Amino acid sequence: MNTVLGMHRFANRVSRMKASTVREMLKTTQRADVISFAGGLPAPELFPTDDIAIATRAVMDTRGPAALQYSITEGVPEIRAWVVERINRLHGTAFTPDDVIITSGSQQALDLFAKIFLDPGDTVIVENPSYLGAIQAFDAYEPRFLAIETDAHGMVPEALEFALGAERQTPKFLYLTPNYQNPTGVTLGIERRREIAAIAANYNVPIFEDDPYGELNYEATAVPPIVSLGTDASVTYSGTGSKMVAPGLRVAWMIVPDAEIRERLVPAKQGVDLHTGSFAQYVFAQYVSTGDLLERHLTKVRATYAARRDAMASALREFMPAHVTYNVPSGGMFFWATVDPRIDTEELLKAAMQKSVAFVPGRPFYPFGDRGDGMRLNFSNAPESKIRTGIERLAQAIHATLA
Repeated sequence: MNTVLGMHRFANRVSRMKASTVREMLKTTQRADVISFAGGLPAPELFPTDDIAIATRAVMDTRGPAALQYSITEGVPEIRAWVVERINRLHGTAFTPDDVIITSGSQQALDLFAKIFLDPGDTVIVENPSYLGAIQAFDAYEPRFLAIETDAHGMVPEALEFALGAERQTPKFLYLTPNYQNPTGVTLGIERRREIAAIAANYNVPIFEDDPYGELNYEATAVPPIVSLGTDASVTYSGTGSKMVAPGLRVAWMIVPDAEIRERLVPAKQGVDLHTGSFAQYVFAQYVSTGDLLERHLTKVRATYAARRDAMASALREFMPAHVTYNVPSGGMFFWATVDPRIDTEELLKAAMQKSVAFVPGRPFYPFGDRGDGMRLNFSNAPESKIRTGIERLAQAIHATLA
């Protein structure tokens, strides 16, 4: 077999498939002395390992071989029922288990949605900046990105309306992360959610609502998801157990009320993995359905992350130069900071790594890579003392870069 580099006839789309900036960066931040704000990682010390072990034993005792067998593509009935029970109770909806497809992490949901909608040259609407994992998933299908202006309150409806009015060809779908957006941490307000849904419905553009952080709210009231607002738009909702319980289980879900979309997602998933791992689904379902284990766990997670968010906000106020601006998110896992326009944060990262602190530069979050003054700072995966030290080091790197 000839394995000489450059001799294989790959598909054209491969030229657009780039390694994830965050995944690659995590390889370089494994040194013990590095304080990393780079990965969007939950705190591993909070994982409910003992309870998951008990759930695993219970699954083997009650399910046995069935938990290790092939299953149906849409997901095991128990977990689909739990998903709709939870979202119906929290948001007053009336979804049924038939509306649910279990996926192997929410990243698979992004890929499947893009697969059924995007041909090369098609247009997909995203926030600017947007989640780089979504950009990566969509880009493999060779689309054109329509990046819509965002501000401190999320996507600007007037900008969306203007952009759609100027398009010759209707975009295939609109991708949104309304709650504690990755990377900005911004939450889209309830009125904007309704406005954007109405605009999308008017132009017959389906919405993919990505909500990995919705359960990580640190203020009194969370904003309801778009899928619960009773709009005329076709809304597909994506949620995940990765931030609620543990990402290693790779259990996530799509709520797809639109039967026409759902009927195409199922064979698309069958072509990838047949079904999400049965064993992980049964373990997850056993854990979340046992008493109040999940609620007690989420209470602990929210309290810990809120304290870490506050520690980062305090350190930013104390150490950052005046030209650095940032938000204070009401939930999720990220701060978004911008620096003096003379600084490119990809260059700043090199200076920061010399001081043993890491973050994600902002450029990959822009579909066209046209802004370099932003940086994403994760606060969930570091104790408060390290957050303070890391932000001080980062401030020193900023001062040194400008000097």
